[in-house]
Amino acid sequence: MQQHAAARTAAHRGLARVPWFPLALIVSLFFLWGGANNLNDVLVAQFKKAFTLSDFQAGLVQSAFYLGYFLVALPAGVFMRRFGYKAAVVFGLLLYGAGALLFWPAAATATYATFLVGLFVIAAGLAFLETSANPYVTLLGPRESAASRLNLAQAFNPLGSITGVLIGQHFIFTGVERSPAELAAMDTAARTAFMKSEAAAVQMPYLVIGLGVILWAVIIAVTRFPRTEVDDEGAPPERGVLGRLLRDWRFMSAVVAQFFYVGAQVAVFSYMIRYAQATMPGTEDRAAANFITAGLVCFMVGRLAGAALMKYLRPARVLGAFAAINVALAAFAAFVPGRMGIHALVASSFFMSIMYPTIFALGVEGRSDTERKFGASLLVMSIVGGAVLTATMGATSDRLGIAHAMVVPMVCFAAILGFACLPRRRVA
Repeated sequence: MQQHAAARTAAHRGLARVPWFPLALIVSLFFLWGGANNLNDVLVAQFKKAFTLSDFQAGLVQSAFYLGYFLVALPAGVFMRRFGYKAAVVFGLLLYGAGALLFWPAAATATYATFLVGLFVIAAGLAFLETSANPYVTLLGPRESAASRLNLAQAFNPLGSITGVLIGQHFIFTGVERSPAELAAMDTAARTAFMKSEAAAVQMPYLVIGLGVILWAVIIAVTRFPRTEVDDEGAPPERGVLGRLLRDWRFMSAVVAQFFYVGAQVAVFSYMIRYAQATMPGTEDRAAANFITAGLVCFMVGRLAGAALMKYLRPARVLGAFAAINVALAAFAAFVPGRMGIHALVASSFFMSIMYPTIFALGVEGRSDTERKFGASLLVMSIVGGAVLTATMGATSDRLGIAHAMVVPMVCFAAILGFACLPRRRVA
């Protein structure tokens, strides 16, 4: 009885030491970047319509976005170590807001390249947020409850993703569809007016997002946060760690697997609307967006189910089983297009859910603290797969059609299956 009472007392003291308002501000960031990521899936379809783009050109939305992550991840880490977590968060939010505000002049001039610059700036801001927010959450409160706080924060990410799709579905998509034949029949003035109106549809949502994010940066800047300390005593010297990781085939296989995973996820979600409209003629963009929402719900459920399975099975086995199922689902979508094919893509979201954190965990498993820090940076940089493979899928679609382009994520899932089957390093 006394032990239980002591445990309850310790738990209450731990709760009392959590700075709840600062923690809530940082947790909200997970929601914000989830929304930004999945709004891009709507933008791919919207810009294809507004600028009459090929699938490859529309896929540059994701290329510009994930290239920003790739190029800014390491500088963001340097900035964070120099100026601290809070400064990195505030700077990231300001970049995010500035990129969103660039959508206003981009829409006013109907310039696709300016939209891509805005997306790059948004991604640069998100690189700062993701680099700093994850470790910051673990430091805002007692060490013994750090994992539960981080799990709570991560739960807001898919909620933000779903919200982003709903914003795009109801406030960006206009519901006006024009076939290529109808566009060709229009005179130049009417066609230009239609394209400008479609480009302008993003102005108000991104203006509100930009101003809201900048306001959030101001609130965080003026909020007093508790001092945090990171104990680096006893850490091995940093020299040579990066080279050691680059020569470690087990670790680099995780980096490659993460590259293919992010590419597969981004490609599937980016072209899900396009696939639905192309394989089920007459499907409006707003209706097609419902498949992304359904996929994100499956993603949330899959993460819970995967975590439960890992209590009984090794993570690598669960990863391999989920990857094998997704190879089959992507192949089905490629060769059985239509309603059944789109349902297969939605179902694949369930099995994608555990891939990123599982590959990440297997990559840094059994490593020193310094190796984990450097390894984490490299694994985050592998997100550039979203830029490379989405563009590859767009180019494939232009040549073979959107259904057959699903062979690209099929190959990605096969690569992840191969990683899951590799012998694991022994952990003492």
